[in-house]
Amino acid sequence: MEQIILIAYIACLSLLFIYGAHGFVMVYHYHKHRNEVDGDLPLRETPMVTIQLPLFNEMYVVRRLIEASCNIDYPKEKLEIQVLDDSTDETVELVASIVREKKEQGYIIHHVRRANRQGFKAGALKEGLKTAAGEFVAVFDADFIPKPEFLRKTIPYFYADEKIGMVQTRWEHLNGEYSLMTRTQAMALDGHFVIEQNIRNRAGYFIQFNGTGGVWRASCIIDAGNWQSDTLTEDLDLSYRAQLRGWKFKFLRDVTSPAELPAEINALKSQQFRWTKGAIETARKLLPMVWSSHIPFRIKFHSTFHLTSNIVFPFIVIASILNVPLTFIKHGGEFNSYFDFMSVFVLAFVGSFLFYLYAQKDVYLDWRRRIFLFPIFMAGSMGLAVNNSKAVLEGLFKKKSEFVRTPKYGIEGKKQSWQDKKYVPVKFSWTVIVEVALAAYCFFGVLSSLYYLEIAAVPFQLLFTMGYGFVAYLSVQQALEARRVLLARRNLVIEPLTA
Repeated sequence: MEQIILIAYIACLSLLFIYGAHGFVMVYHYHKHRNEVDGDLPLRETPMVTIQLPLFNEMYVVRRLIEASCNIDYPKEKLEIQVLDDSTDETVELVASIVREKKEQGYIIHHVRRANRQGFKAGALKEGLKTAAGEFVAVFDADFIPKPEFLRKTIPYFYADEKIGMVQTRWEHLNGEYSLMTRTQAMALDGHFVIEQNIRNRAGYFIQFNGTGGVWRASCIIDAGNWQSDTLTEDLDLSYRAQLRGWKFKFLRDVTSPAELPAEINALKSQQFRWTKGAIETARKLLPMVWSSHIPFRIKFHSTFHLTSNIVFPFIVIASILNVPLTFIKHGGEFNSYFDFMSVFVLAFVGSFLFYLYAQKDVYLDWRRRIFLFPIFMAGSMGLAVNNSKAVLEGLFKKKSEFVRTPKYGIEGKKQSWQDKKYVPVKFSWTVIVEVALAAYCFFGVLSSLYYLEIAAVPFQLLFTMGYGFVAYLSVQQALEARRVLLARRNLVIEPLTA
């Protein structure tokens, strides 16, 4: 039994090491391309541009979104705005009122409604494209506030190279300092944009449209097969299909689009679930196309890592479970050579640290303060592993689920709150029960390691304990807080707490 546990643990660590060590590859490319910068290109052409704003029940943020879109510095007669509104609540009347107001001010703006939500966001974008007048199509989700210079900074790149099909900007964080949870989210997204997107693009690998904060050449969308709703990440899906057709993408690190981060844990978990499951669905759908294409092997290889990176989550959970019996096995002293060998896996942790270190260093003056969040970020990533493992398994086994939107509350400053908002989840998933059990189990592992003086095992077991415990605690505490506020404001009978 001891040998089986050791072999299983080494197998898990090997896979985690492979994906974690990929951080060294990205750091290598970062140093190779770090001095490359994109100069500002002048806007010599002002083609017709359509801005698509897909919405579903966004009453707290829709006004600021439409206002910001209308305030983009671009000829009014060359700018069309489509509010793709699938809402089922008072957002519909609010949007209609704002659209009437903007039309009276001379803007070309349309309130686009559908009979149903077929295809969810992908279906709404596809429906809007049927009547879009723009040669180029920008997309902004409801939690974004596009900057006035957005089109002037992005459109020129389409004229620099006729094969460019999409230009993506870097996300900024409106409420990145709101809480410890938003600060760690910001670190994760900075790693994705500053290193992954930026360096992949400069190194010639495939990148993705991030669903918002970018501009498409309309003909590229059509040529690539249009928006499709058979995965939960329609943006990643279309991105790969377009690049496999020979279109080029451009990522602009220094052009940013501010957005609101999820301020409460259950909204974050639903967002992470959708992103994780959608990526697995896209990998299952497109990897055969990637490997049968005529693109260079290095791009095929890197694309495989990109599309399958979320597969690590179930192995993180398994590793956390096996960590505890390993304490007792190691104390027995019979397999010391195995444990000496396993020390090499710490390098994957170093690769991840450098990955996020350079991401913070590249865009923040106070990066030294920010990088101290790395252990908390790691613990949070481990804590989300149960939620995301469920997403991976559903994606692998083709279990279909709805596109669950991430609720937005218009939170930008620390003094604002989400507790009294309409869309706050008042239930938590059954996965919380697993998270609580794993937190207690891993804490037992911490105590056992201390008892047997296996000090080297303590840091990772402590991270697992903190991660599972923190995520489980916030899931319950914030759901209960939301229920309390709702009951205080309205005399309602609320559904059972667990989903």
